[in-house]
Amino acid sequence: MKNISILGCGWLGKSLAISLLDEGYIVKGSTTTEDKLALLEDNNIEPYIVNISEFEEFDDFLNADILIIAITSKDIDGFENLISQIENSSIQKVIFISSTSVYAQLNKVMTEEDEVLKTPLSEIENLFRENTFFETTIIRFAGLFGDTRQPCNWFTNGRKIPQPNGFVNMIHKEDCIEIILEIIAQNCWNETFNACSNHHPTRKDFYTVAKLSNGFEVPEFENNEVYEWKIISSKKVQEVLDYTFIHDDLLNI
Repeated sequence: MKNISILGCGWLGKSLAISLLDEGYIVKGSTTTEDKLALLEDNNIEPYIVNISEFEEFDDFLNADILIIAITSKDIDGFENLISQIENSSIQKVIFISSTSVYAQLNKVMTEEDEVLKTPLSEIENLFRENTFFETTIIRFAGLFGDTRQPCNWFTNGRKIPQPNGFVNMIHKEDCIEIILEIIAQNCWNETFNACSNHHPTRKDFYTVAKLSNGFEVPEFENNEVYEWKIISSKKVQEVLDYTFIHDDLLNI
C-alpha cells in the first residue's frame, strides 16, 4: 500500500506527510483553507480542500489505500457522511487519531480496557470501530508537544495551573509520527492504542521545570481541594509494536 491520504495537514499532519514521503509513499493532504494549499504543494504533498462539515464529495482525495484522520472536528454528522464515502472508495485501512481525553479522571492508571466518557469523540471512535467495510486502528494520543508547541508557553497571562499534584500525560510529535509509521509498516489494524510517554511527573514539577528552563517566572498553581488525576498507560502500544519512546523524560524537553 503506497497511497496515503491525510485528512488534516496541520501541526501534526503536515510533518507526518513529510515523513511518509521520505518513506516512499505517495501522499495526499487536506486543509480547510486555500491559502495553505501552496504550502502543501511546496512539500510535495498533493493538496486538497476538504471540510467534512460541508458534505461535499471527496472522490479524488479518497482515491488511496490508507486514510489517516488528523482533524479535531467533533461533527458526528460530518463523520457519518465521510464514512459513507470511504465505504465507496478504494480506502482499505483507516487510522483515526483520537485523544486520551476520552478517559475520566478516576485517580488510577488508565488502559485501553477502561470505560470511556460518553462524548462526541468516543461516539466517533465507535463509528469507525464498528464499520466492517474497512479496517480501523484508533490512536489515543496524550497531550501533544514539540516544535512550536511548547509547554512553557501554556498557562500565560496570570492563569493558574490546576491540579498541581496530578500527573502529566504527554507525547512528543516525533513519537506520534513514529508510532503511526510502525502501525502502517507492521499492518497493525483493528486495534485501539493509548500513546503517551512512560514518564508522569507531577504537574507542579513539570510546569515549573518547563517555565524556568525557558526564562519564565515560577508558575502559579491552584490550590485544588479535590485531588483528580489519571495516568495513561502505553504498555499495549509498546508491546504490540515493540516500540520504544524517543522522548521519555518529560523533565528534559
